[in-house]
Amino acid sequence: MAAANWYHRDISRVVAEELLAKAGRDGCFLVRDSESVSGAYALCLLFQRHVHTYRILPNDEGLLSVQTIQGIQAKCFRTLPDLISAYQQPNNGLVTPLLYPVHRAGQAADEDSDGEDALGAGHTVSTVLAGGGTAGSWLSAPSTTRTHISQQLHQRLQEQVHSSPASDFMGFMAEYLNHHVQLDLEALHSGHPQLRHLSTALVTACRALHRRIDFTLAGLETLARVFDPPMSPRSPAREQGLLTSDPDLELLLNKISTVSYLLSSLEKKVLKSLQEAVSRHNLALPSVAASPPPAAKPLAVQSFEVKVGKSQRAALMVDVESGTVAITKQGSGSPEETIPQDKILQLIKYQSVQSKVRLLYYREPQKSLSRDFIFPSARKREAFCQLLQLMKIQHSNLDEPDLISVYVGTWNMGSTPPPRSIASWLTSKGLGRTQDETTACIPHDIYVIGTQENSLGDREWVEFLRASLKTLMAIDYRVVALQCLWSIKIVVLVKPEHERRISHVHTSSVKTGIANTLGNKGAVGVSFLFNGTSFGFVNCHLASGSEKTHRRNQNYSDILHSLVLGDKRLGGFDLTLRFTHLFWFGDLNYRLDMDVQDTLAHISKKEFEALLAVDQLNLEREKNKVFLRFSEGDISFPPTYRYERGSRDSYMWQKFKPTGMRINVPSWCDRILWKSHPETHLVCNSYGCTDDIVTSDHSPVFATFEVGVTSQFVPKKAPGSSPEPPACIEWESIEVIVKTTSRSKCYIEFHSYCLEEAQRSGENTFQSCDIPGFLKLGWSAKHLPVLNPILPDLEYLVDQHLLLSIKGVESCESYGECCIAMRSMIGSMAQQFETFLFHRGEETGSIRGWMKVQVPKDTCGTRERLYEWISFEEEDAEPVADTPMCPKPPRQPLRSRPHSLPEPAAGYTNPAYFIFEGVP
Repeated sequence: MAAANWYHRDISRVVAEELLAKAGRDGCFLVRDSESVSGAYALCLLFQRHVHTYRILPNDEGLLSVQTIQGIQAKCFRTLPDLISAYQQPNNGLVTPLLYPVHRAGQAADEDSDGEDALGAGHTVSTVLAGGGTAGSWLSAPSTTRTHISQQLHQRLQEQVHSSPASDFMGFMAEYLNHHVQLDLEALHSGHPQLRHLSTALVTACRALHRRIDFTLAGLETLARVFDPPMSPRSPAREQGLLTSDPDLELLLNKISTVSYLLSSLEKKVLKSLQEAVSRHNLALPSVAASPPPAAKPLAVQSFEVKVGKSQRAALMVDVESGTVAITKQGSGSPEETIPQDKILQLIKYQSVQSKVRLLYYREPQKSLSRDFIFPSARKREAFCQLLQLMKIQHSNLDEPDLISVYVGTWNMGSTPPPRSIASWLTSKGLGRTQDETTACIPHDIYVIGTQENSLGDREWVEFLRASLKTLMAIDYRVVALQCLWSIKIVVLVKPEHERRISHVHTSSVKTGIANTLGNKGAVGVSFLFNGTSFGFVNCHLASGSEKTHRRNQNYSDILHSLVLGDKRLGGFDLTLRFTHLFWFGDLNYRLDMDVQDTLAHISKKEFEALLAVDQLNLEREKNKVFLRFSEGDISFPPTYRYERGSRDSYMWQKFKPTGMRINVPSWCDRILWKSHPETHLVCNSYGCTDDIVTSDHSPVFATFEVGVTSQFVPKKAPGSSPEPPACIEWESIEVIVKTTSRSKCYIEFHSYCLEEAQRSGENTFQSCDIPGFLKLGWSAKHLPVLNPILPDLEYLVDQHLLLSIKGVESCESYGECCIAMRSMIGSMAQQFETFLFHRGEETGSIRGWMKVQVPKDTCGTRERLYEWISFEEEDAEPVADTPMCPKPPRQPLRSRPHSLPEPAAGYTNPAYFIFEGVP
């Protein structure tokens, strides 16, 4: 059967439309996987410059049919090629017959140029066969191409031989690649997929492994029988047969499975046997008194030297445990004034003077004072603010926290065990924006540790981290989750008191190595709820090699599309919209596009700005290729890769390989980024790397965050009281522009944790496609649903968000999603909103409209969050010291248009906004 090159697997709607637009002829078509229904397909067909999308759905018997309107009999087909063949005929219900298949382009072989990957991928083009399987187009290649493939594979093997201890095994593989791989290729081309010659080579190469497993298995079985209940002895003939059987691959796999089972069950078997022995012989085991967990270390009183006024010096003494701040003038033996924490009204940070802060506090009788203090550095000011924040938290009467601290660390360990101590990493000490010594050992609420090329066992690594934190913080942190993919690991640890606040934990992993089937590259992720706030964490290891920027971008897209995290009901939404806060980190492997000597010269002078201007990740983000709308802390530390192991004094930028010398320009491969819902609280307090952990060619990187969280809200009214009047969310109008060549009618889906279930609008009431490549849609109030939140309390609703998805009526697939904060929409008057639409990591359009959130009058009170008492002052106004002042309410953030909206003299990223503004 002819190869079905019109099947493009899981490409996105945007990519499908671009391919059809390039083809340009009416009747061009392709098939891709459906984004809305698992196991279904989307048939995309070009007609009169517009793309029409039809869903192909399987029924209960597995037969395929094109979705039709109600009342029309669907035609069913056993295979996808049969269906396509039928619809190539006219008068079948499509806008035009399927005339010109758009073939899937070949993908170049992916080989990591710096040799970090041990394998490469062949030049393959996947095609769909009648039975739904796939075959590579190289199998039908001419003989000269197959010879070239053999040489190419052998060359890749040679590049790995110098680093592999299994030289005998490599010899067998080299023999196969030189002489036999072509025979297997010819057999495949003839329809025999058994790979007989590869099987023979593997059997020969694994003879020694057979023998070793035989002896190991015999020993394990002997030990297991020691603890088995008394029974007739096992027949020795079976053991002998096991040791002398012919070593084929199936038997080898069975043996490995048996070893795995014995190792996993042996501990349970021994424990059960010993417990039975204790019971049977009435043995008294010595009682061991459980030692109480070590108490958390109390914070010592911290002193800060500050300048008050123009020249006067003073000391600020912060006592977190007693909850006071004492002000002592220089030369005075006793405090001039002691301020209890409950009298501190507001802390204002100056942005124009990074080391200056204003303290607003209450003093009897009924007046408020403000005093300005200038610290020796911005770092000291931040430490002072963090201590006051901690003081407020510790002495608050809240049952649930408003604010937590989150530590995120990433480290490519270089397949080498860690040093005995990783204290500098876990306490954010080293280079860059680091924690002050007064706050470095304050324990964080959550630790998230991501590693790559981690050679330690899973349990060994987790226990090492827990022991390290217990030594540093005197806290026995609890494990929330561990997820591993080969040597890529992510561990989430929390304080014991937060364990009950964690729920809905999900883990997932995605392989992006060779042909997306090997886990040497890929990602691991963890998501959970902390009370009412959703968190997502992704640790990844992307493709290496300076020239592999496009491949890294594709890795990111694959992870974004395939990682299964968060609420299943939000599975149709872009991963970056499913969480209140999403952190993405790891060895992203983006490099610096600069000559190595010039790079080293800039590093020696600490001229990081010049290097960041040629950083591939920054450049790709500016093009909106990856990490759209993510944030990253300021980088003020040197590149973390590629150091000489054992030292941080020099970079080992030369790498000698059999094919010649490779150059690895020192780069910021190891990064930490994040993305949060609008109008939420997240502050990055540190971002840097260590300078004393030297076992790997990468330095560990850390970042710490202050994160606002919400509680699982409990209504204030007692059960049985009169029912509360409902709150409601009303829409006056919505206008959408999406980048598409479709003319499909659309509807909007509304999701939120404050709604009992998802709601949907009617079809759009306005539609135009006057500008090629864009579809403009509109909805009036009559066709938009009134949404009723499950609770009417203002304190609850100000923390809620709405997720909107624009979906096609025909395909039910998304044209873009967005997130709207309800905080700014609350009131009796409609408020305007405007934001971007995202889909699968791409910006696909824009949305704006008018809405209001009406709350019953008796529920219009709310309290100030603990993180709201710290604010920023942009202008450095100089008030007179000790002047009575009335406290100002926390300043509301200015509502502004999205950053990528075009300013008068600025560029733009999305042409859709010019349509909104009427610019041709």
